[in-house]
Amino acid sequence: MTTNKKKWKLKEGLFSFLMSGGSDLPIHLAMVALIIYGTLMIGSASMGLAVKDTTYLVKTVVKQIIFVIFGYFGMCKFSNWFRLDKLKKSSFSWCIIFMETLLVSCIFFKASGGAHAWIRIPFPGLEISIQPSEFAKIVSILIIAAYLGDVKKTYPNAKKLLLRPLLFIGIYLLTIVFLQHDFGSMAVNFLIVCVCLLLPNHPQLKKFQGGLKICFCVTVAVVVFILSPQGVKFIEHLPMLSTYQINRFLSAVNPFEDIYGSSYQIVKGLVSFVDGGLFGVGFGNSVRKYTDFPAANTDFILSILVEECGFIGFLALIGLYSVIIFRLLNYANKIKNEKAKIILVGTAMYFVIHCFFNIGGVTGMIPLTGVPLLLISSGGSSTLSIMFCVGIAQAVISQYNRKEIE
Repeated sequence: MTTNKKKWKLKEGLFSFLMSGGSDLPIHLAMVALIIYGTLMIGSASMGLAVKDTTYLVKTVVKQIIFVIFGYFGMCKFSNWFRLDKLKKSSFSWCIIFMETLLVSCIFFKASGGAHAWIRIPFPGLEISIQPSEFAKIVSILIIAAYLGDVKKTYPNAKKLLLRPLLFIGIYLLTIVFLQHDFGSMAVNFLIVCVCLLLPNHPQLKKFQGGLKICFCVTVAVVVFILSPQGVKFIEHLPMLSTYQINRFLSAVNPFEDIYGSSYQIVKGLVSFVDGGLFGVGFGNSVRKYTDFPAANTDFILSILVEECGFIGFLALIGLYSVIIFRLLNYANKIKNEKAKIILVGTAMYFVIHCFFNIGGVTGMIPLTGVPLLLISSGGSSTLSIMFCVGIAQAVISQYNRKEIE
């Protein structure tokens, strides 16, 4: 027992200057490795775009480094500051209202790619963009944890229990999809929420959770149908979808049908995968990034990564993600506290769903959604958001390791 205490104190001494004592070291090291990997790849992928604008590369890398520094500081701060007992409904309302205000305010800024999803802050020679919908994912996880985790009280019916959390999250999702026109962010947030809603063990939630599972199965069946030739014909006649949205479905079903039009990005990306082979052409040596390859350092950065680092580089990326996801789910399996479990599983799903949408879209397995590859794609908001979320998860892990929660 004494030996274990000494080992624990040594671990705390080496690690506490970065994160709270009791945080998970493998998660922290994997995050640092992803940050470095991502920053290097963003710099490399931006070289092609810097040909026309010599300042672009410097601006992009500087912005990413600024966001990484703030994100790392925030991750460490949250791991030391956040406590489950602070997650109370009464003191949480202001955060919910503030988040919705940010989401609505995006409509007053210029759109990008058809979506009003960013708040643009001009600096001399540099424009910083913040995407509130990324941070709404964290708030949604915390809403479910605060309102549905470890609830002992019996309500007249499940509606009383679910009304507030579903109302708040529903407003977020509707704002993102109808006002911001950002279907990708809405879909990610919605799926994270669905998984988190399955975790509370309150008896009055059983029917709702059963219905949610049925809806999920039906949704999967609908998606499979849509991605079939018959489904595409159905999609083409839906009046609520714009032309570019229909084209994304068509490209997912057959990427080679219109290689110079709607499928141009996907085909270019697939060619990069082939060129990369097992070991890649070498860091910085991508040819594709110097062509008219759209979104080389954002949505399609995976193509540049595989071209330069090969399948080995891709496996390294998946390995780092897997370490974080496995460790989070492993702790979630051991922890009895429902609030903690929801936060850990929600953070793990944040990684899983982003990987699914980005890798699936880039490889033509599913329609493109514009969802970034976390910590790899250029984008400050997604970087800050996931690092803050991991910081909160680390705080939960720390409390468990210190025996403050079961």
